[in-house]
Amino acid sequence: MKFKKYIAAGLIAATATGLTSCSDDFLDEKLSSSYDTSYFETENGILALTKSLYGHIRWIGGYESQGYYQFMGGTDEFGIGTDASNEVWLTYDVRMSPSFTTTNGNTGTNAHIWDEVYYGIASANKIIASADKISNEEVRNSALAQAYFLRGYNYYILTSQFGHCVLQTVPTDGIVRSFDLTTEQQCWEQVIADLRQAYSLFDGENNKLVGQPVSWTKATAAHFLAKALLFAASERNDYWNGAVKEAYLKEALEAADYAIGARQLESNVTDLYGNWTGVNCELERSGEILMVAAHDNNFSGRTASRNPGAFFNPQFSNFAKSTLGSMRGCITGGKDFQRFRPTEYTISVFDNVNDARLWKSFATVYGTAVEYAGNAHTGPVHVGDPSIVFIFNKKDEHAFDKFRFGAAAYQQDANFVDEEGRLPEAGRKQTREGGATFSGKKNQPILNAWIQYQKGEYVGDRFGSINNAVYTEGNPNMFPGISKHACGTLNAFAGDNGSRDLILARLGETYLVRAEIKVRLGDYTGAKNDIDALRKRGAWHAGENRSYYVDGCYEAAKNTSFVAKKAEYVEANDGWNLGMNTYYLSNPGLEVSDAATEAEMTNWTWDNLPAEDEAILAKIGATSKFERALNFILNEHTRELVGEMVRWEHMARTKTIHTRCKALNPDIIFFDEAKHYYRPIPQSFIDNLQHEDGTNLSDAEKKAWQNPGY
Repeated sequence: MKFKKYIAAGLIAATATGLTSCSDDFLDEKLSSSYDTSYFETENGILALTKSLYGHIRWIGGYESQGYYQFMGGTDEFGIGTDASNEVWLTYDVRMSPSFTTTNGNTGTNAHIWDEVYYGIASANKIIASADKISNEEVRNSALAQAYFLRGYNYYILTSQFGHCVLQTVPTDGIVRSFDLTTEQQCWEQVIADLRQAYSLFDGENNKLVGQPVSWTKATAAHFLAKALLFAASERNDYWNGAVKEAYLKEALEAADYAIGARQLESNVTDLYGNWTGVNCELERSGEILMVAAHDNNFSGRTASRNPGAFFNPQFSNFAKSTLGSMRGCITGGKDFQRFRPTEYTISVFDNVNDARLWKSFATVYGTAVEYAGNAHTGPVHVGDPSIVFIFNKKDEHAFDKFRFGAAAYQQDANFVDEEGRLPEAGRKQTREGGATFSGKKNQPILNAWIQYQKGEYVGDRFGSINNAVYTEGNPNMFPGISKHACGTLNAFAGDNGSRDLILARLGETYLVRAEIKVRLGDYTGAKNDIDALRKRGAWHAGENRSYYVDGCYEAAKNTSFVAKKAEYVEANDGWNLGMNTYYLSNPGLEVSDAATEAEMTNWTWDNLPAEDEAILAKIGATSKFERALNFILNEHTRELVGEMVRWEHMARTKTIHTRCKALNPDIIFFDEAKHYYRPIPQSFIDNLQHEDGTNLSDAEKKAWQNPGY
């Protein structure tokens, strides 16, 4: 049976945009589209088209409505953060249908992701078909490696999201209206075949055609080959994978071994996320990073990027407007789009004493950017004073039970004070190493204060934007935000567009993929070793100041013209980004220490997991050795990769959304395990399908293309 997809030769011209080499090290990320398709019949044209492949993945972070929700929404990690433009991806309500019902122009649809990937596939097909025009074998193989990789990666996205898709592997001539109806097995076989080709063709970690640090290499292909093989061997594919499962897992292990052997973890996650100081800084050259959507400070066309940090920000401009002035957002970290609110699970899965990743992944203190006269509770609040604090306490901690928390704008009887002076000294006085210094201000009032637990009850979702509503559920626009993507180099002061590379794959995930492969092959000792490599790296290291905090805002922002040209912006940047956290405030009674916690982080067995994990496993009912191990690894995914755009695929392939989210994310109330492990195929695509003779499909034939339940 043959069917139709609207794919035109013109797509190749549309996608031959983006990147030409400007130096040995970096890609020129400006738009270039002055050629017609005949240019891609020449050697220079094929090479230019190969470089342009890197532009095709920018859609993932380039638009508000595309990428973020498909890859992160609808899991255990995030609930609705007030803005409901993409609520459907977070709740699986009736709008998740073949024809998406959009809330506004920001709503991403199934058609967005479906359409975008075929631009890259069209270019990859052209390169593969025409590569023989490249005379130099080394260069030809490099071009082919990158084309096979991007095609495999794009089909990985389509197959992981939709289960099956159009498999177009040759260039099209004009408008093609009929395609074979595919199965999920066929699609995974295509993904694996393409990634195998890329893996075999890449010249190790060398990529002279494009250059480091953003180029794809053999380790990049190995990482995704391991993920594809693991996906094909996982629970979502149990209905067909029995004969190949073991072989796929063994091949996946070999691929993961290569990536881990070829690259190296950063010794401290601060050097992976925190120390971003601007475009093409040293952090973006990390050998742990395997794939990025590359960006610079050219904020035009397809090179623009919606600043991803803004999607995790709480709504500062409402609840903290008194200390923020007229600015919307966290001054130099981007606007406050409040899309992703972390769930109780997301914070509580961390060991808040020994796991430094919690304190390096979330921002917990914001300062005052403008003078505030104050109120009866606070008195005056000066630039550089703490304005917002987030307390990551544990359920059995009761030191703060007597206080009323919340934002002064809404919870008008909020009265939290730092009784014991546990907040660090402000004014960017905390250093990465050395002892923590404290303000010494006992009973210091805090204008806006959030807490995780009070009186043994989770209250983190009860601080909302309803005036006079004290501890009222609904509209929770005050919540801790992930700081991994924080970007101080924006298109304007507190602007929409950022310039920071968006990490799409890194070695930390490869370790967890390999650990899961080993569990599935029965090697629990080897799996623990891989997990402990990350847990040891994620611990506090000897000499670290646990009060110190850094993200990609302050240093990058102070070097931009938006900040440097105005004294009041310099003051706002200094006053808002205080370089400190609430570690000691969140752990009352804990003595100040700069000792290593690596031993504590690795002191677990498969029969005796960390307390946080045992509580979560009991809640979701995981009892068998394999279930416990799999869910522990998924917990470790959160601790290592929260907010990194890989969560949905891992939960979909393991078919754990219905068990974990029912217990861990109260916002997911419409998930139907009979259909929601696959996205609906866009109806706009199906309705345009035709037979080869030009006749339309019958209703039964259309239904055959759609995923079950839709």
